[in-house]
Amino acid sequence: MSKPMVRIHNTETDEVIDREMNDAEFAQYQADQATEVARKAEADTKAAQRQALLTRLGITAEEAQLLLGGN
Repeated sequence: MSKPMVRIHNTETDEVIDREMNDAEFAQYQADQATEVARKAEADTKAAQRQALLTRLGITAEEAQLLLGGN
């Protein structure tokens, strides 16, 4: 598997260099990807819990916003 590419653009000389990520950059990239997957999973879980609560209460999201004084 090849590593993602990094583009370096020197705006003073307009030189553009494309290269593969080095090991440290790739490790950080993988860590960032794992963090994003975990963040999305947490957001999806919270959304499902919120919807389950609204369903149990028998109200819509718009009605909940009205009750909570949100815009």
